[in-house]
This record gives sequence, structure tokens and C-alpha cells, in this order.
Amino acid sequence: MGNQSGKERLSKADVEFLKSNTRYDEDTIQEWYKGFMVDCPDGKLNPGAFMKIYSKCFPSGNAGEFCEHVFRTFDSDKNGFIDFREFLLAIDVTSAGSPEEKLNWAFSMYDVDGNGWIDLVEMTKIVKSIYKMMGPNQALVDQFETPEKRAEDIFHRMDANSDGRVTRQEFVRSCLNDSKLAELLSPRL
Repeated sequence: MGNQSGKERLSKADVEFLKSNTRYDEDTIQEWYKGFMVDCPDGKLNPGAFMKIYSKCFPSGNAGEFCEHVFRTFDSDKNGFIDFREFLLAIDVTSAGSPEEKLNWAFSMYDVDGNGWIDLVEMTKIVKSIYKMMGPNQALVDQFETPEKRAEDIFHRMDANSDGRVTRQEFVRSCLNDSKLAELLSPRL
């Protein structure tokens, strides 16, 4: 997507694209790019490197499964790696996006198969991976509730029309109306 290995600076087209699609100015974009290229000299962040970086945020838990879901969501063109454009777009949404933007991004992560809705199996998968990532701290908080039970409760609260599917609209609306729910479903990235 415009990044060639060893490039000191981004192309003008990449800078313009990122200026219009993120909240960053050119200097900030170039700084992010320099850091990205230090970590990924070939301009590609692969799943292993991503997991290594992300796992540092959750030293007491096992972030592996959750990382796979986050990686899949960052890798918007599904080519198996995250290039700088994908990286900065995702960082922008997850750090500075509006609540709706963040929730739309989170929905994409929960919609594991990409079919446009979340079923109970997908919800359970992500909730279980969040429990694992949070490690023993999360287990103490939820000692009386399994991840499966938590996922089922959340799912039924969101599935407004009880059709067994949570649409993007139901997901975003539920989270906007229930801050506790939003907190549970979108751990700090």
C-alpha cells in the first residue's frame, strides 16, 4: 500500500491519504512512520511481531487469542500483514475515534467470519479471549461467572429482536446506551 522497504519517508500520496483519513498532521504521521519502520524494516507487521508488541500491554494474561482477533481487524485487506496505512488508521480509530467509530471497529473484531453480524459462538470466542488476556485479575472479578455465561448475557442484551444475530446497529446502540457493556466489550487497545 505504498510502503517500500527501507524508505525513509512516506510518499506524498500516503501522507495525503493519512492526513485526510486520520486526525494526524504530517509531522505526526512521519514520526509514527519512523517508529513503525524501526519495528518493521520491511514495512510489514506480521502476526508474530504484532503479538509480541501487544502482549506487553497484558503481562499477567495470555493475549495470544485476543491478538489474533485484533490483528485480523487491523489487517483490513486480509493479506496476512499490517502495513503502515492499516496500522495508522486502526491506531487513530482505537485511540482518538468517537465512541461510534470505536464501537464500529470493535464490531468488526467480534464479527469473526465477516458476515455482517455476530452470533453467540463469535461473542463467546472473543469474551473467552478477553478473559484469558486479562489473566488472574479478571478471574477474581468474575469468579462467579464463566466467560460463556458472560457472553450469553451480553449477547441476549444486545440481540434486540431476538433473531440470534447481533447486527452492527444493535451492537453500537447497546454499547452507547450501556457504558458498562461498552467497557466490557472494548478493552483498552
